[in-house]
Amino acid sequence: MVFGFFSNTQRLISRYRYGDGRHPCSVLDLTVASMLTGLVSVGMGAPVDLVKIRLQMQTQPVLAENFNLAGNGSVPLRSMGIQTQSLYRGPLHCISTVLQNEGIQGLYRGAGAMILRDVPGYTLYFVPYTLFCDWLNPDGSASLHPCCIWLAGGLAGSISWVTATPADVVKSRLQADAMQHRKYKGILHCTMQSYKTEGIHVFFRGATVNAVRGFPMCATMFLGYELSLQFFRSF
Repeated sequence: MVFGFFSNTQRLISRYRYGDGRHPCSVLDLTVASMLTGLVSVGMGAPVDLVKIRLQMQTQPVLAENFNLAGNGSVPLRSMGIQTQSLYRGPLHCISTVLQNEGIQGLYRGAGAMILRDVPGYTLYFVPYTLFCDWLNPDGSASLHPCCIWLAGGLAGSISWVTATPADVVKSRLQADAMQHRKYKGILHCTMQSYKTEGIHVFFRGATVNAVRGFPMCATMFLGYELSLQFFRSF
């Protein structure tokens, strides 16, 4: 959906501005198309992302994560043989539970932070990719070599994921914040509370992992997309 929307938005912008849908886009055109793509992606991606986060973090202790025994400090529940339980049986059960307890807006909890992540994130995804491709193929006379596509996609993915990490941290915390144990009132409150309790470094936690993960993942995605287009255009 993201690649299709971005490509079609580029063509619409070119047709509107230059009268030709195949006219090369300027950096401004690419930026507008990327930002719109990030905005639209949240509409479908936010509920899916929320379900993923809730399922990943669903195992919670029956009573609390730890409890204090007088004179013995904090003792983990597992060490006392107290079992944990799953809140959700699967994705569909998670969706129905969220709808029953929190309504339709519950599925879009964290969507504001996701917009703050995806709008600049996709801008720093598609624009660097296009610039890298132009740099690797300055004359534009021939199709870009698959290795160049792979490299450009990987570098663009790493840049995008690293810069999106702070917003991703806030988004994930809001989505994992269950209604019955809600800690955060919104984006600003989550940001301030996270900063007060854990410092500025909390917003860059996992940035290195995101960069390492982003390179092969996005390199493969762009390569698959470009080769697929070449294949279908050959008919």
